[in-house]
Amino acid sequence: MRGRPTAGALLAGLAGLAAMAAPQPSPAQRATPPQGPPQHLPITARWCLPPAAGSGAPRCLLLEQALTAREQSLGLQLRDPLPPLRGMWFPFRQPQRTFFWMHRTPAPLDMLFVRAGRVAHIVERARPCPRLPCPSYGPADAQPVEGVLEIAGGQAGALGIRPGQPVRIEPLTPAGRSAPAPD
Repeated sequence: MRGRPTAGALLAGLAGLAAMAAPQPSPAQRATPPQGPPQHLPITARWCLPPAAGSGAPRCLLLEQALTAREQSLGLQLRDPLPPLRGMWFPFRQPQRTFFWMHRTPAPLDMLFVRAGRVAHIVERARPCPRLPCPSYGPADAQPVEGVLEIAGGQAGALGIRPGQPVRIEPLTPAGRSAPAPD
């Protein structure tokens, strides 16, 4: 004969359901790479923003591109804070539902989720997470995105970047890569 579930069993079951429904990091992020030096990729692209009010010059963010699964899993982990107008672009071959986390990333970042060539969602000043478990960040509507742009925490607001703003990532070099980006 089966008895009634205890309060502890009910809570454990609810916790399990909540864990299954919670956003999870992408497969590339779940593959925790071995500890090692931080990744410094070459600057191979840029995103130029419209000129600021009263200024005629466009403001361009110089971007490292994390193109492979390994580069995307390492991202900006263990890196010193990004300087202004610098970032890392995580493009996807096909739009996908994704969530990012800040595991082993020592400085706050702004995350810009790009859909259909526009900023779809911004996470401002995502907090560093030195140890697991870490929260995941992504669009509230959980719709697929074509890529994610990470810039220094606070830069989205300082540059006036808003949801709906067009995003056009321009290559700086041909398919080949140049030397790693200095910080």
